[in-house]
Amino acid sequence: MAGKIPVMFSEGRKCIYCGTWKPYRLGDKRIKCGNCSRKYSLPKLKKDLQVLHYFTLELSANRCASELGLSYKTVYQKYMIFRRKIMKFSEENFRKLSGELELDETYFGGKRKGKRGRGALNKTCVFGILERNGQVYTKVVSDVSAKTLLQVIEDKTEKGSVYYTDCFKSYKSLKRYGKHNRINKEYAWAKGPNHINGIEGFWSFAKERFHKYHGVNQTNYPLYLKELEFRFNNRNTNIFNKLITITYK
Repeated sequence: MAGKIPVMFSEGRKCIYCGTWKPYRLGDKRIKCGNCSRKYSLPKLKKDLQVLHYFTLELSANRCASELGLSYKTVYQKYMIFRRKIMKFSEENFRKLSGELELDETYFGGKRKGKRGRGALNKTCVFGILERNGQVYTKVVSDVSAKTLLQVIEDKTEKGSVYYTDCFKSYKSLKRYGKHNRINKEYAWAKGPNHINGIEGFWSFAKERFHKYHGVNQTNYPLYLKELEFRFNNRNTNIFNKLITITYK
C-alpha cells in the first residue's frame, strides 16, 4: 500500500497543503512550507495518507486499522473526517442538473419488521436525481410528499429539463418545471429513452456498498450517502488524488 502514496508528499518535496515545491526541514525534523508556512510531521502525514488510500479503495476501517497497526477508533474517526470533507466539497461545488434527468426515491436500512415500499417504517428515505451522462444528486428526505420532492427538484435542477419518473403521485405537478415523461414500470420495456434505469442502477451501486457497513447510524446516513455520490460522480477520475486535494487544501 505504501507504494501508492505520492513520494513528493511523503518525502516532503511538495507541500501537501498549498502544492508548492518549497518545503524544508526544521531542526525538530518537521516540515515547514516556505510558501504557506504550514508545519507538519512527515511520519504522521505518511500514515494519514495510507489511511486515506485504504478509504479510497473502500476497505473497512477494521482492516485498515489491523494492517497499519492503528486503533479502530482512530481509523474510524479519520474515515468520518474524510466523509465530512466530501460532503462540504460536494455542497460547495454543486451545479444544477439539466438535460435529461431521471428521478426516483428509495429506502435504505437493515432488515426490519414493518411496512414495505414507500413510507416504509424504520428506514431512511432518499431522493435521487440522475443527469444522463452526467452527475447524480442525492438527499435524505423526511418524506416523499409532492411538497418535499418538488422543492428539491426546484432547488437542484434547471427549469426546462426533461424529467423521467415512475407514476408515483408526488410527481404529478412536475410538468410545471419541464417536460415530464412518466414510466409505468409494470408495463414499460427498457427501449428508447423512457426509463429510469440510470438512477435505479445508482441505487444498486449504493445499496451494495451500504450492505458492507453492517449497519449505519441514521444520523450518519447523509455522510455515507454523499461519499457514494462522490465516488459515482468521479468514477472516471483518480479518486485518491482528488481526495488529497479535498482533504488538505
